[in-house]
Amino acid sequence: MDYGIPVTLDLPFPDAVGRVRAALAEQGFGVLTEIDVRATMQAKLGEEMEDYLILGACNPALAHRALQTDRRIGLLLPCNVVVRAADGRIVVEVMDPQLMVSITEQPALESVADEAAARLRAALDTLTG
Repeated sequence: MDYGIPVTLDLPFPDAVGRVRAALAEQGFGVLTEIDVRATMQAKLGEEMEDYLILGACNPALAHRALQTDRRIGLLLPCNVVVRAADGRIVVEVMDPQLMVSITEQPALESVADEAAARLRAALDTLTG
């Protein structure tokens, strides 16, 4: 099962992160959490790795609709967005919101997942367009 929607960019890492944040904001997503995996692995384990950032993005209106359908859906929120270095380029991946439907087997979440996926794809399209 493919659970991510990726794009690849030829930008410096900090520039890519800034563009990702702006693209998400244009589609109504705020970043609720940020995990600098590289810094965490270095600080906690002394391990070196490539730039790797996890942004916990949330569109409040979509989250509200999903929570109205299933209060447990919070286990699958927010939409994670990964920005990471790979082979001299930057990979940006978003979690496919359709996972909410397939994991919960609740057809009532399809419209929320469809809209979230459309908005996330639009954000990714602005990064590559």
